[in-house]
Amino acid sequence: MTRLTTVARALITTFAALLASTAPSTTAQAGTDPKAPKDFVALRSVDPTILQEMRYVTPHNFVGERIDGYRQPICILTRPAAEALHKAQRKLLRQGYTLKVYDCYRPQRAVDHFVRWAEDLDDEAMKGEFYPNVDKTRLFADGYIAAKSGHSRGSTLDVTLVRLPAKPTRPYHPGEPLVPCFAPKGERFPDNSIDMGTGFDCFDTLSHTLDPRIQGPQRANRLLLKGTLESLGFVNLAEEWWHYTFKPEAHPDTYFDFPVARKSLTSAH
Repeated sequence: MTRLTTVARALITTFAALLASTAPSTTAQAGTDPKAPKDFVALRSVDPTILQEMRYVTPHNFVGERIDGYRQPICILTRPAAEALHKAQRKLLRQGYTLKVYDCYRPQRAVDHFVRWAEDLDDEAMKGEFYPNVDKTRLFADGYIAAKSGHSRGSTLDVTLVRLPAKPTRPYHPGEPLVPCFAPKGERFPDNSIDMGTGFDCFDTLSHTLDPRIQGPQRANRLLLKGTLESLGFVNLAEEWWHYTFKPEAHPDTYFDFPVARKSLTSAH
């Protein structure tokens, strides 16, 4: 081996060692995620009987892919909101129903993902189900997408009712034919929820809780959910029959960004 080769190899080894020492490791990167405040809990630790179908962990949502920040299919809420939901569940179980949550705490990075998707006007992969009658250029103006979400404050959730005994909901298979979210219940994507007139996350005025076109059993179902939750301190968003916020909020002015994962919680739940 020549002296030149020896020197070259020594330089390469030194450079490689320098890169290894300065590059952030996967473990170090993972450790930079923020943690939840102590008053955030996993809903299952407060009420394990409430069903959880966490849509944004799956591709069955208006974006069509898993959303940033959703690492595990768990519902995280502030403790007061979770305890109020537990009280609602006890009332509903006596009537033969169970609550089912679709989304709870939502990190800001997920909201940012929604915004990026909304700005990409060429991506309309899920239009046929979730916003068939809405031009994508109108999503911000019509209030379907915003840069901030109350979900990120920890006391807001998306919820429905399921009649007991609960039947399973089959998984969504990417690429399957899409049916409008406001189609009759027997035609739209199957959901074990009772008939609320539209599916979850349906971008349409038919999703307005008290839309006058929703009558009969569908309206009664919405009012059962609304009356039960509002009696325990929740406030409904008039434009979405599934959207409720527990008041007073524990963090009314803070938008959190810790991931949806058990390890985000500061204590074991």
